[in-house]
Amino acid sequence: MYSSSLADAPLVREPLHAPVAHLVRGGMTEGIHYGSVVVLGADGEVQFQLGDIEAAFYPRSALKPVQAVAMARAGLPLDGELLSLTAASHSGEERHLAGTRRILELAGLTEDHLRNVPDMPFDPVVRDAWVREGRPPSRLAQNCSGKHAAMLYTCRLNGWSLEDYLDPGHPLQQAIAEIVEDLTGQGIARVTVDGCGAPLFSVSLHGLARAAARITTAAPGTPEARVADAMREHAEMASGTGRDVAALMRAVPGLLAKDGFEGVQVAALPDGRAVAVKIADGANRARVPVAAAALAWAGVDPELLTEFQGEALLGGGREVGCVRPVRSLEPVVVPACA
Repeated sequence: MYSSSLADAPLVREPLHAPVAHLVRGGMTEGIHYGSVVVLGADGEVQFQLGDIEAAFYPRSALKPVQAVAMARAGLPLDGELLSLTAASHSGEERHLAGTRRILELAGLTEDHLRNVPDMPFDPVVRDAWVREGRPPSRLAQNCSGKHAAMLYTCRLNGWSLEDYLDPGHPLQQAIAEIVEDLTGQGIARVTVDGCGAPLFSVSLHGLARAAARITTAAPGTPEARVADAMREHAEMASGTGRDVAALMRAVPGLLAKDGFEGVQVAALPDGRAVAVKIADGANRARVPVAAAALAWAGVDPELLTEFQGEALLGGGREVGCVRPVRSLEPVVVPACA
């Protein structure tokens, strides 16, 4: 289905985004969200596209399943909840903190070994509780702590240094970069630093969708299949209670989904159908309905996606509009405000 040859890195350019969603208020378009969308068929071919799916971009946390695969290939022995946490942008709930501590304990390490940025929990309810209790930001509460703990565990297992595990030249990060290129099928265009401090690799939206498809179609027992199974079976560990990405995996049988900051979403089905979305302005309110529409284009039953058509736009406390995918997506799934 996918070629084993590596394509050139995508071009670094200003992405040629297109309108992907309209903000509709009172039957009139009030605003427009630009972005890009790609839908791959089970054969790996592009079935639908909007905007610029080949320009280099930063997948942000949507790349975490690929990073988790790289660590599993490097010997990380985790499965189930802890492997899901490895690929998580977690909400900072107590189970996420406990899971991260457990990974560190397995490595014989402590929170002090983490090099991610201290932060408050991502979930607003949990964060408010921390504020009321006077708890300070911590590396454990930061949403990438599971990934960082797993990175340290992988280093410990391979005899790699711990202090500089975030250096792009470190053996761990070199191993991750190799798997990013392997699964996306293309070279890395640019390397920078993600919000948590880890190296961030730039690929194309098309490459991100291809990587997700390769993970979900991998043979049982492989590192790819282990990551996919862990995230699907423990969706809240990879995100959190009430998070849309967890609800999406629960709603669509067999779906693997991961979101990322700045309006990124990737999702793939077990047969290789996959979608990837980038909202140019980073708006979550557009990410969810556009991703749902893309999944419907991929063949997912629209009835399974009704709760992901976007939050209602309110005026005076009542519904007066919504965020609606553009008309090229509308024939497949139409929000109520249409």
